[in-house]
Amino acid sequence: MVTVRTFDNYFSANILLGRLQESGIECYLFDEHTVTIDPLLTNAIGGIKLSVRKEDLAMVTGVLKEFDEAFLQAARCPRCHDNNILLVPKQAAGNVIASILTWLFSSYAVSIENVYQCQQCGYESKTLPEDNTLHN
Repeated sequence: MVTVRTFDNYFSANILLGRLQESGIECYLFDEHTVTIDPLLTNAIGGIKLSVRKEDLAMVTGVLKEFDEAFLQAARCPRCHDNNILLVPKQAAGNVIASILTWLFSSYAVSIENVYQCQQCGYESKTLPEDNTLHN
């Protein structure tokens, strides 16, 4: 088995697991339960690992590339129409204080609120913007 991706949450891991399984690829998630039960262990164990058979690696690479390209094209900024959108901690006083306190007391900084931010123009949204050009 070869690890092809690691994740810090089970949502993303299971979405990609399902996509690979739909393509007929035998794959498994390792450490999913540990990370889900105790997220503070994510860094210590290397996150949730998506693993495939070595023989399927070439096909998996193609499926992952298609998935990544589709994901990037699915969200566009409503202001500038760029698709470089990332989930980042919201820049607010309460969020900064919470991050500092959780880092001091647990050695793992946790932000209270995250937002999707366009890296081109700075537009922020609580939800991932849809590609509205498909509806016009």
